[in-house]
Amino acid sequence: MKVVVLLKQVPDTETSIKLGDKTINEAGIKWIISPYDEFAIEEGIKLREKNGGEVIAITVGPDRTQEALRTAYAMGVDKAIHIKVDNFNTFDVSYTSELIANCIKTLSPDLVIAGKQSIDTDSSQVGVQVAELLGWGHVAMATKLEINGNTARLTKEIEGGTAEVEASLPFVLTAQKGLNEPRYPSLKGIMTAKKKPIEVKTPADFGNPSPKIEIVSLDPPPPRIPGRKLEASDADGFAQQLVKALREEAKVI
Repeated sequence: MKVVVLLKQVPDTETSIKLGDKTINEAGIKWIISPYDEFAIEEGIKLREKNGGEVIAITVGPDRTQEALRTAYAMGVDKAIHIKVDNFNTFDVSYTSELIANCIKTLSPDLVIAGKQSIDTDSSQVGVQVAELLGWGHVAMATKLEINGNTARLTKEIEGGTAEVEASLPFVLTAQKGLNEPRYPSLKGIMTAKKKPIEVKTPADFGNPSPKIEIVSLDPPPPRIPGRKLEASDADGFAQQLVKALREEAKVI
């Protein structure tokens, strides 16, 4: 079974983000694989261990994104492809999806697995858009996967509960927390990963699609208005003050 896993390099959740003019200031940022993509990598490795085949990791971005591919190698993937885009716009998910879909077409995998979302933009769109561009089915937010021949049974998260669905290979699934428990890279895996080849491609290798979004500027959100503490001797007094504030100050009633 040939499985393609999609991964994205993102700032660590504890990183303090500072804005530049049209992008973030990358000085001092610790970069990691988006955590939901780790579930995708682990599921691909588990399928290979059970069924044989290979796991291919794909990412899009500048040179630094190869660090994420090295981590994927250390976790156990068999091959890594870096679609090199120096001026990568993390918000242009349509452009990213088109590059990835065109790359996947050259690989003819049985299954594509992505994280349900990246923790920087939270768009939850790339996996689904890739499926649409390939003309494949997709299952989002999967928490369980079982494959028997060319048919897969999945449990997916829905509002208020879960749903059981079936899909025919090939298809795209996006991984939700609970699908598995990602393994830690071993020391041996980390050392071996440093020597493994990374196949570097450019947009020209995949039709040179046009970017869809231009960032004009980045601005931080406005500061939050400080709260005000109400004081009264009883619940009736609090209620009267609250209604007065909502009507005369906030003007929402």
